[in-house]
Amino acid sequence: MSDVTDAVVIGGGSAGCIVAAQLLAAGHRVLLLEAGPDAEDHPETLVADGYKEAFINDELMHERFSVHRSAWGDRRLFMGSGRGLGGSGSINAMVYTRGAREDFAAWPEGWRWDDVVPAFEAVEAVLRPRSRESTDFTERCIAAAEGAGFRRKRDLNDGDLGGVLGHEAMNYEGDARRSSYVAFLREHRGNPKLDVRTEAFVDRLLVEKGRVVGVRWLQGGETHEVRAGETVLAAGTLATPAILLRSGIGPAEELRALDIPVVLDQPGVGANLHDHPNVQLFFRAKREIDTRYPQLYGFDRVGKGPSLTPGQADTCYVFYPARSSFREGLMRLLPAIALPEALYDRDWVRGGMRKVVDGLFGVEATQAFVRRLYGIVVILGKPESRGRLWLRSRDPRQLPAIDPGYFRDPADMQTLLRGIDRAREIAATAPLPGFGNMELIPGPLQRDVEKWARQNVMTTYHYAGTCRMGTDTEAVVDTKLRVNGLEGLRVADASVMPVTPVAALNAPSMMIGYRAAQAMTE
Repeated sequence: MSDVTDAVVIGGGSAGCIVAAQLLAAGHRVLLLEAGPDAEDHPETLVADGYKEAFINDELMHERFSVHRSAWGDRRLFMGSGRGLGGSGSINAMVYTRGAREDFAAWPEGWRWDDVVPAFEAVEAVLRPRSRESTDFTERCIAAAEGAGFRRKRDLNDGDLGGVLGHEAMNYEGDARRSSYVAFLREHRGNPKLDVRTEAFVDRLLVEKGRVVGVRWLQGGETHEVRAGETVLAAGTLATPAILLRSGIGPAEELRALDIPVVLDQPGVGANLHDHPNVQLFFRAKREIDTRYPQLYGFDRVGKGPSLTPGQADTCYVFYPARSSFREGLMRLLPAIALPEALYDRDWVRGGMRKVVDGLFGVEATQAFVRRLYGIVVILGKPESRGRLWLRSRDPRQLPAIDPGYFRDPADMQTLLRGIDRAREIAATAPLPGFGNMELIPGPLQRDVEKWARQNVMTTYHYAGTCRMGTDTEAVVDTKLRVNGLEGLRVADASVMPVTPVAALNAPSMMIGYRAAQAMTE
């Protein structure tokens, strides 16, 4: 590789792969830097059923934790994200949802629903998302939701998500996963204008006279640098602001406290962090669940969030067949929940607990129990609360501090509790009682549901907002995704979202990547 290229894309995730592919199509030379491994070395990232195995592969998951807060039971929360080509889009459940029309009304002009639909359609023309076939279980869930006042919806991507339930689109084709890497970038791997560097950890950006001119990264024990005409940060909501901060772009006082030379005083970097917290109710059926994917998505308005328009959905419901990934979920999350930090950090302890869980699932009685277990995941889709991310050290090897801000606004807990009530209402409505709806968690004996929710809340891995887009002076990026106050630098991932959509963020992240490339080539 020469030491000069047209564009550097930092992050080979859902957005970054599309940015790189579109720039290549326009004739640019592109260097793609990805902190994780090559997808081709991990076949589980390339097949539809591989997501559960990918979820427990430490090479494919960034191990991050939140700070401790009493709002969620004085514990730290696991806040992982995908690493490797395809990013979280290579290990997630393949949900493809655009969000609601009302979600984008809170975005700047030029990014409203009618503005972004053409980019969604362009992505979908290549990605080809589709719904899975209905089953007896999914039809009963939809019928129960209809009895509880929901509308059956076949298309969850038309912007109308008020009180609906249906089969969401998923980015798969046959037995293959169609991540943005597979759909957009994979075919370009032989292009001489593309240089992909995996296991490449970006230390900082190189800035000269108000312009980002290149990137410094670590790979294989060596330090590398490249100069570029333009740099695109697409490392994700938790990594992108950390790179900016290490580069001296962020709140000046915090940077000086860490002896980081201030390049640009930008208080918005790392602020406005928000996520979709969730809790999971579990039920015991009378027969086996006949689907292996969480393929139903529902949306409803149950809270009184002051920032929302009347009827705008604020809560999501996912019907989760435990047989799909319950084993893998416990293997990943139980050590993080049950072990003290000092023990969790010891590989043999964490690994030993995973082996115990794996052993339990090797018993037929356990498997039979799980085949009849299903959950209703209640997701706070439009949180009012905001958190932040900040550096603990200038050392790039030390992870930043993360405060997702869950329940900082009391209205969020009240919305979540109403969402739990609504999930129970669906479970109690025909025909689910006939199928089986014995509530196991939190269970009828749990009297303090709020306490239970605080102690069991977890992330939905939908982090957003830490490099907010806007037209005001405090926005980190403008509506062309250019970092305000610097030349030669854009951000193209979920960190630019000023307000998170009510639905999963994989599709909106791909849309942002597509529009970033458009802005760079127009």
